[in-house]
Amino acid sequence: MNKRETLCQPRLVLTSIALAVLAVANQASAQDASMQRVEVTGSSIKRLASEEALPVTTIKAEEFAQRGMTTLADVMMALPQSASLAPSNAGSGTNINLRGLGVNRTLVLLNGRRLANEAISSGYANLDVIPMSALARVEILRDGASSIYGSDAIGGVVNFVTKREFEGGQITGQWVEPERSGGGDEQRATLTFGKGSLARDGWNAYATVDYHKRSRLASKDRPNLGSDEILAQIGRSRTIGSGGYAMPANFTTATNKVARNPYAAECEAPYSIVGAKSTCLIDSNEYGTALHENSQLSFYGRATKQISEDHTFTVEYTRGQSEILAARNPTQSVAVGGVTAQLPSSSKWYPGNSGGVPAMSGLNGAPLVVTWSVADLGIAVQKDKQVNQRLAFVDEGKFGDWDYRTGLVIGISDRENYYDRGFVRGQGLLDGLKSGALNPFGLQDQAGLDYLKNISVDGIKNRDSRTTYTGADITISRPLMELAGGAMAIAIGADANHNTTRDDKLAIQNEVQYLNSTSSHGEGQRNVYALYAELDVPLTKTLNLNFAARDDYFSDFGNTFNPKASFRWEPSKTVMFRGSANTGFRAPTLFDAYGYRLPGATGKTSSRWDDPVLCPGGTPGVAGSGNPLPGYVESEVCDVALPKQVGSNANLKPEKSRGFTLGVVVEPIKSMTLSLDYWNIRMKDMLANLPEQVYFQDPAKYAHLFVRNPDGTLAFINNTTMNLGGQKAAGIDISASYRFPRSSTYGDFKVELDGTYLTQFDNQLFPGEEWVSNIGRFGNASNGTTSSFPIITYRWKHTLKFGWSKGDWTAQATQNYNSQYEDQNLVAQQYWRDINSYKPWNLTVGYKGIKNLQLIFGITNVFDTDPPVTNHSGYGFSYLSSAASPIGRSYNLRATYNF
Repeated sequence: MNKRETLCQPRLVLTSIALAVLAVANQASAQDASMQRVEVTGSSIKRLASEEALPVTTIKAEEFAQRGMTTLADVMMALPQSASLAPSNAGSGTNINLRGLGVNRTLVLLNGRRLANEAISSGYANLDVIPMSALARVEILRDGASSIYGSDAIGGVVNFVTKREFEGGQITGQWVEPERSGGGDEQRATLTFGKGSLARDGWNAYATVDYHKRSRLASKDRPNLGSDEILAQIGRSRTIGSGGYAMPANFTTATNKVARNPYAAECEAPYSIVGAKSTCLIDSNEYGTALHENSQLSFYGRATKQISEDHTFTVEYTRGQSEILAARNPTQSVAVGGVTAQLPSSSKWYPGNSGGVPAMSGLNGAPLVVTWSVADLGIAVQKDKQVNQRLAFVDEGKFGDWDYRTGLVIGISDRENYYDRGFVRGQGLLDGLKSGALNPFGLQDQAGLDYLKNISVDGIKNRDSRTTYTGADITISRPLMELAGGAMAIAIGADANHNTTRDDKLAIQNEVQYLNSTSSHGEGQRNVYALYAELDVPLTKTLNLNFAARDDYFSDFGNTFNPKASFRWEPSKTVMFRGSANTGFRAPTLFDAYGYRLPGATGKTSSRWDDPVLCPGGTPGVAGSGNPLPGYVESEVCDVALPKQVGSNANLKPEKSRGFTLGVVVEPIKSMTLSLDYWNIRMKDMLANLPEQVYFQDPAKYAHLFVRNPDGTLAFINNTTMNLGGQKAAGIDISASYRFPRSSTYGDFKVELDGTYLTQFDNQLFPGEEWVSNIGRFGNASNGTTSSFPIITYRWKHTLKFGWSKGDWTAQATQNYNSQYEDQNLVAQQYWRDINSYKPWNLTVGYKGIKNLQLIFGITNVFDTDPPVTNHSGYGFSYLSSAASPIGRSYNLRATYNF
C-alpha cells in the first residue's frame, strides 16, 4: 500500500462511522403510506415530485414526437443548457456538454445508474446506444457536482428514465426527407411489445427494438453554403492557396522548391481547382461532407416482478450499436519513413514522356517530388462501430421503516474502426510511382487501377478499443423525526465500481501513412469506492433544508470529500425560492491517464496554419500571411495542417470545482409559472487540450510546445491533455409557461420558454495568466479529445414553443434560438465580422382520430434558414457545422400503431 492510500484509509473509516451514527440516531415513525412518493433526479430520498428544491428540467417522451425529433442528438442540440456539438462532427457519436464545461463533466445515467463510457476516450457516454423508444422521460439536473451520483458531475446530470412497464404492442415508422436534393434523409422504425401488469399480475416484461439511419449529405449537395463567392467575402478564398495535394499533382525538384503543375491553367474538374502560382488545389466541395452517414440499432429489455406490495425485482438488458461512416479527402502521397513521393524520369508519366503529360521547361530529368491526391480512390471513408451492452439487476423494497434500493450494473463498451474504402498502403503508392504503374497527373489506366486494388487495405480493422464498468450500490432511506414541516428523512448509500480501458491502434496503421497515425497500445483500470449521505430537514411548512455529502476513494488518485447543501423556501403559495452549493472533483479519465503515449506526431491540426519558424513574417494566427524561408516549399510550411501530438499524460492531477445556484419560482397569475435560476461554477487545474489558435497567436510564449527535429523542421505540436489554469462559468436559466383559458371553440393554447443567458465564461490557460472571456466569441475553450471544434458559448440560447390541442388534433411550433457570435477573424483579409443569430422554426401537426393510430406530420426549418457563415479556420466550409444544420427545410412523417 502506498503512502497516499495509507493516509486516505482513516478518513474513509471516520466517514463510515459518522454516517452509521447518523443512521441510527433519532428513530421515528414512518411517513404516512398514503402519500405517493417518487425518487427525483438529484436526491436519494423519495418525496412528492412537486417538492423539488433543485433545478431539474424534464422532457417527456411525448415531447420528442411533438417536436419531430428522430434521435437523442436532436434533444441535446436543442437544450438551452447544453453546448453539445452536432454528432456529425464528433466522431464518437452523440454526447452532451452541459454548460459548455466539456462532455467529461456531464454525468449521463440510465435509470439513475452509469453506463460504460465510449471506448476510446473513456470519459463520457455515447447517447446513440440508448433506444429512444424505451424512454419515458429525460431529466436534466442543472446544478452540478452531484453528491448522490458522483462528484465528477461538475456540469450537471442527465438521467434517461425508461418506461417502468409496457403492455401490448406498438410499432412506429418515421421518415424525414429534405426539400433540397442530395442526402441527409432519415428513416426510423421501432417495435415494442410487452406483457403483464404489475398491479394486476404482479409482473411485467417488455422489449423494444429501435433502428435509425441517416444518409450522407455531401458538401456538393449544398453548394450555396461553401461557394467561392461566400469564401471570398469572409476572407477565406480557396484560390489564395498553392501547391497542396491535388490531382493532377503539384511537384517540386531538389533544386527548385517552388511548386508547379503541368496542367495549372486547367487543373482537372471536379477533382481540383486552379490555385495561386501555377498550381492546382483539391476541390474540397467535391469531397467534403456536411453530415456523415450514420445508423443506430438498439435494444432494451426489462422484466419486473412484484414480489410484495413494497418489494420489486427488476432485470434490464440494453444493447446499442452505432456506426458512423466518416468521409474525408482522398488518400494522399505522403512521405513514408522520411522518403518523399517521387516520380523518376524513367516513368512514362514524367512530363514530356510517352504517357502524354505535357513537357515543361526547366526539367532536366531530375526526380519530381509530387504532392498527389489519388482521385481514382474517391473519398476515403472510415467506419466507426460502437457496441455498448449493459446488464442491470435492481432490487427495491422496504425493510421495516427503511426504503432500500440496491443494484448491480455490468457494462461493456466496444469500439472498432475500419478502413471502409479509399485507403491504400503508403509504401505501395511510392513504389507505384517509382515503377511507372501510377500516374500522378491524371486518372489511372486499367493497369494503374489494378495496381491500386492490389495495395488496398479496404475493409481491414485498424483500431480496437474496450471499456468496462462494473458497479454495485445500495441506498437506504427512512423518515426520522417529525418537524414542523413534516418528517425529517435520511438516506445513506454506498457504491463501488471497477473501470477498465484498453485501446489498440493496430499495426496496419503503420502502413497507411496518409492518416499520420501509428500503432500503439494503452490500458488502465481504476477502482472507486464511495459513501454518501443525505439529510432532508423540513424545518417548517415553507422552509426545507437538504444536506448531502459524498466521500470517494480512487485507487489511483486518493480520497476526496465533497458536500452539498440546498434549500427550498415557499413564503407564499405563489413564490418559491431555492438554492444549492457544492464542491466537485474529477480525476483524469482513463484515457487521459493511461491511453496511448507515442514519441512523435499522432495526427494533424484541424486547421491550417503557418509554421512560425519556417514561414515567418505574417500576422500571428493568420494562415497564409507568412513567407517560407529559402529552401522550403510553401505548401509544406505555410497555410497547411501541421503535425501534432495527442494522447495521454502521466503527470496529470485531478481538477476541482465549486458551484452554487440561487433561484426563484413564481406563479403571478393562474396558469402562469416563471422561474429564474442563477448558477455559478469555478474550476481549477482544469483538464483540457489547448485550443490550436493559442499556439499560433503567441508562438514565442508557447515555443516550448513546438517540438522540432534536429534540422529545424517541425516534429509536432504538443497538444496532449494538460492541467490548465481554470474556468469560471455563470449564467441565468429562465423558464416560463402560460396556459391560456380553455376554449371549447378554439381549443387549448400553451406557450413555453426555456432559455439560458451566460453572464460569464472565462478561461485561464495557465495559473497566474489573464482570464479570457469566451462568451459569444471563439475564445480559449476547447472540446479537447472529443473534437477539434471549439466550444460554442452563446450569450443567449432558448427554445420557444407554442402548443395547441383540440379533440384529436394537436400542433406545436418551436423556435430554437442561438444569439449572434463574434467570428474568429483570423484570415488574410483582415476585418471584423459577426456570425448572425440562428433561429430556425419547426412545426408539427398531430392527429389521433383513427383507432390505435397516431399520425404526426412536421416541417423542420420551416423558413429554410441557412446555417450561419463563419471564417473560423477549424471549419472546412463556410458554415458553423458543429452547431447548426446544413439540411435546410425538411418534411417529417411519423406513424405509430398500437395493438
